[in-house]
Amino acid sequence: MNPLLSRLQPYPFERLKQLFAGVTPNPEFPAISLGIGEPKHATPGFIKDALSANLGALAAYPATAGDLSLRTAFTDWLKTRYSLALDPATQVLPVNGSREALFSLAQTVVDPTASPQPVVMSPNPFYQIYEGAALLSGAMPYYVASVPARNFAVAWDSVPEAVWARTQLVFVCSPGNPTGAVMSLDEWKRLFDLSDRHGFVIAADECYSEIYFRDEPPLSGLEASVKLGRPDFRNLIALTSLSKRSNVPGLRSGFVAGDAAIIKKFLLYRTYHGSAMSGAVAAASIAAWGDESHVVDNRAQYRAKFAAVTPLLEPVLDVRLPDASFYLWAGIPEVWAGDDEAFARALYAQYNVTVLPGSYLARDTAHSANPGRGRIRMALVAETAECVEAAERIVRFVQSSPQGRG
Repeated sequence: MNPLLSRLQPYPFERLKQLFAGVTPNPEFPAISLGIGEPKHATPGFIKDALSANLGALAAYPATAGDLSLRTAFTDWLKTRYSLALDPATQVLPVNGSREALFSLAQTVVDPTASPQPVVMSPNPFYQIYEGAALLSGAMPYYVASVPARNFAVAWDSVPEAVWARTQLVFVCSPGNPTGAVMSLDEWKRLFDLSDRHGFVIAADECYSEIYFRDEPPLSGLEASVKLGRPDFRNLIALTSLSKRSNVPGLRSGFVAGDAAIIKKFLLYRTYHGSAMSGAVAAASIAAWGDESHVVDNRAQYRAKFAAVTPLLEPVLDVRLPDASFYLWAGIPEVWAGDDEAFARALYAQYNVTVLPGSYLARDTAHSANPGRGRIRMALVAETAECVEAAERIVRFVQSSPQGRG
């Protein structure tokens, strides 16, 4: 067996299952889960119609690169959303959801024969696929803390020059999971300057880009690249998905875009990896990328939900409205002494509300303590009434502390 598999850590939801083992939640309260970031809003009917109308495509092998109509749907959306002009033949590829592409991109980019061992860098906290992709590519993960005092901006300047010199791939997530922070143009400039100096590839995970709470939509890495005089997107690949934008997590559909030279190598890898998108899924995807009305409605639902929930929680938790995404990244009260696991377990036991301990989404490092410790992630994916009910229970739970600890 591949010995690198032994280096993988349990996924956060497996750890949560273990944390709750043996706990019987209070039967007075129906279960409410804020633990998993799975969209729960209704899938638009026109997307389902496009999928079912094209089931005949299941009788043919799909092309790994997708057909031109699919790739053009991607570039048309990039033109509408960001005023960017990309070549559908060379600068975009379909992927089976951003998770699959984040993993396989690392296998394409990283040279495991490099000496010293190559580095794959990510924010801390982070989406665990970044870590797994790094480990299974033969690289050493390196975690860079997000700074609460700077709206959870990643402290790139804290990384030693010797680490940058070994870095081959940097994962960024903007809007961030779990913090909801959006990278500024100045942050992108800093990262591009470092990439130019050291030659590493930037993988920009942008799957939450369409759920935002400010008037100005989040800046894409591709958009930043053009604004900063890099129209060729050198060493940059952006990844996005329909899962959150269009409420179709089961469709497993997204695309990557950026540096044509990397796209070419990624296509070669994917041809062998067997990552082609079904023709039926492609048809549904074209329909979804071509419509914005359902996206506006989806965003309005999240805005109303966060407007109802955040003020309830602000008096009892260290939390505020994020820039974007559908998470609240909340600090727990000092009485819990930073024990986010105990907080989550007691909340589940007493009020049957599931939240994810923040420490499960981050790591202790030689240069910083686990930045998720003492925080919880709440995914506001359920209907507004259910999220409000969960918030009200959390308020009651916190107000009963420390007596409520159990």
